[in-house]
Amino acid sequence: MQSRLLSLVGAGPGDPELITLKAIRTLEKADVVLYDALANDALLQYVQPGCIRRFVGKRFGCHALSQQEINDLIVEYVFSHGRVVRLKGGDPFVFGRAQEEIETARRAGIPVEVIPGISSAIAVPASQLIPLTCRGVNESFWVTTGTTQSGNISPDIALAAQSSATVIILMAMSKLDAIMEVFAKHGKANTPVAIIQDGTTAREKMVIGTVNDIQFKASYAGLANPAIIIVGEVVNLHPSLLKERYGSYLYCHEEQ
Repeated sequence: MQSRLLSLVGAGPGDPELITLKAIRTLEKADVVLYDALANDALLQYVQPGCIRRFVGKRFGCHALSQQEINDLIVEYVFSHGRVVRLKGGDPFVFGRAQEEIETARRAGIPVEVIPGISSAIAVPASQLIPLTCRGVNESFWVTTGTTQSGNISPDIALAAQSSATVIILMAMSKLDAIMEVFAKHGKANTPVAIIQDGTTAREKMVIGTVNDIQFKASYAGLANPAIIIVGEVVNLHPSLLKERYGSYLYCHEEQ
């Protein structure tokens, strides 16, 4: 048996090619892989034939196992097999509950490493040529979850709605209407919004609208989680809107 180790590995935003070389090398050495619903299972091609591969769920409305059950599995498999990879969609430290698993491992005396991943919050808008920041348009961006642990809308959304920042909201489709009401309340009714479902994958779907009408458009298109909601003037830089406005594609040029 190899030495005991828990590796929290970021699987990237969905496209199996958007994973780091270090993550692939870690998967190749794994004795056990516990993978989430948001991690593309095509990445399991990198594991060795004898590696145990176990789906542990963790998507809104689809929990194959509770977090405590996952924590228990981590400890069990590390002591029985050695190297355990916890494969998480995006980046482990961006709404990935990684800290809970790290604390579980530490209490059991298990060494931990983190292999960062490409977060969907950044990669999915980029894949659609929507910049999160653009000189002359905005100077910052927020990344927030749609709901808190209690299921309520995060109060950070109201704060973000009062700024000029681009706001990226993750896993919030069930609260879309209420979230858009928050933006409208703060004078953002005509602010452009893009929603991208299953970004960077062959299943990708996108709609673009405004705070006022995005709920209707998303419902008509049948959009659901996993999806990224982007609120801000940078959405107007999507090529389809630029072509509509100017008749040709233009791009945002940042200062070097």
